[in-house]
Amino acid sequence: MANDLTGKRVAFLGAGKMGGIILQALLKNGLLSAESTCATVAHEERAKALAAKLKVKVGTNNVEAAKGADIIVIGVKPQVVEDVVREIAEHITPQQVIVSVAASVPTAMIEKNLPPNVPVVRAMPNTPCLMAAGMTAVCKGKHASAEDVALTCHMFDVVGRTVVVDEKHMDAVTALSASGPAYIYIILESLAEAGVKVGLPRDIATLLAAQTTLGAAKVVLETGDHPALLKDAVTTPAGCTIDAIMELEEGKLRVTLIKAWSKRLSEPRNSRLAESHCAYSTSKEVAGGEGFTS
Repeated sequence: MANDLTGKRVAFLGAGKMGGIILQALLKNGLLSAESTCATVAHEERAKALAAKLKVKVGTNNVEAAKGADIIVIGVKPQVVEDVVREIAEHITPQQVIVSVAASVPTAMIEKNLPPNVPVVRAMPNTPCLMAAGMTAVCKGKHASAEDVALTCHMFDVVGRTVVVDEKHMDAVTALSASGPAYIYIILESLAEAGVKVGLPRDIATLLAAQTTLGAAKVVLETGDHPALLKDAVTTPAGCTIDAIMELEEGKLRVTLIKAWSKRLSEPRNSRLAESHCAYSTSKEVAGGEGFTS
């Protein structure tokens, strides 16, 4: 399968929060045409709303959507992935590609419920995809080819950056980049609160904190320099920055973040699935409008 979506028929099974974000971005950027794209949601009312919003065919029948699709994106809640895969299995062939964005669901679980040799690719995006600033990790299943992986990366490149990893690293990816925005929001909120404490208006303090976070991240990405070197460049001898860093070190910020990541990674798989359920059920305001909740 060529690394090109032109002419490809794509079905999004579960155009909820993340599936809806990806679908909307692909349509907006012209990588998919409305005529060759369809989607499903759980309820007829949401189907009508999403169809009106995106001008694509949206229904509630997963089997009908999957039939004849070249690429099937599974965006349902992790707890129901196996049921959905079993539902469509008899209509799936090795000429189709299954792309799953369900957190903590291994490719082997999907493959075992499908006919032999069906390619499965697993992707783990994060919520900043909503602003085309996401981070998505991609891994291949047993039968997926390098072309299948490249095509999947091409899809997710429209909402940010992509990286290809071995599947054994996907839980670590989930703990770092998928859960990571929540950690960053806490840090950002704390910086803004510090500004408020010394008299800055809250909106200005939040803007300063957010733009500083964005700028620092951009410097890391574009220079390729180690964060420690960049930190040292800001930290002048006997200056106020080093005093603040000492407070952060005494407060064990670094260790706390590492321990939080390790705790997230060490959770039992069932707990991760439950948390994924909560993430996929975020309010429609955050998800970007009507029809983007599961």
